[in-house]
Amino acid sequence: MPSSIRPLVAGNWKMNGLAAHLSELQTMATGFEDASGGAAEALICVPATLIDRAVKSVAGSDFAIGAEDCHVEEKGAHTGDISAEMIADCGASYVIVGHSERRTNHGEDDATVAQKAKAGWRAGLTAIICVGETEAQRKAGETLDILERQIAGSVPAEANAENTVVAYEPVWAIGTGLTPTVEDVAEAHTHIRSRLVEALGEAGQSVRILYGGSVKPANAAELMAVQNVNGALIGGASLKADDFLGIAAVYSG
Repeated sequence: MPSSIRPLVAGNWKMNGLAAHLSELQTMATGFEDASGGAAEALICVPATLIDRAVKSVAGSDFAIGAEDCHVEEKGAHTGDISAEMIADCGASYVIVGHSERRTNHGEDDATVAQKAKAGWRAGLTAIICVGETEAQRKAGETLDILERQIAGSVPAEANAENTVVAYEPVWAIGTGLTPTVEDVAEAHTHIRSRLVEALGEAGQSVRILYGGSVKPANAAELMAVQNVNGALIGGASLKADDFLGIAAVYSG
């Protein structure tokens, strides 16, 4: 892993958060640099209803705000959908695409995820492309094959460290309290790195690979120390400032 890769501590609020929760976000933004020792970058991806207000609430800090999904088109007759351009217009700088909950609940395939990543780029957003296996796939010994297929199908050939982050989230570990072993995480992230280099060439060496799946302050130090783990994509623990900053603190040295 190139030493120049700066870790990213990212949160995904999912379908959580009202205006009253922005005070937690402000606490995160004001405390993150001290918590991380300035060694990492911070991002929270919020529901579309909060993007504009979240951006304003962290104004003046280096704390980034992102969205949780986008439509592939710039505009059109897509009632209820939100384009990447609309997200960027609110001041966000990232968008999550291909989260397992989108793949499962909305039937999104690898090709759709790649299209959404390109839509994010079109609007000037960095795409966080999620990959990961289900419990059944892991038990069948298919983890590395699934990751290889998802990388090949979901990560466009034009991806690089500036426009793309990859997040490995074993589906069976999301919100369950279950966590892969350090050895499991190392194997998955090494495989993802090798597939990115194979697909993107030298650019694949610098793309950040985040680990997600029941990350919390108690296990963050062990997980973030794994080779090719360049940060975290945090679910439930990103809703509370104390938990989020506790995870960031693993980078304070």
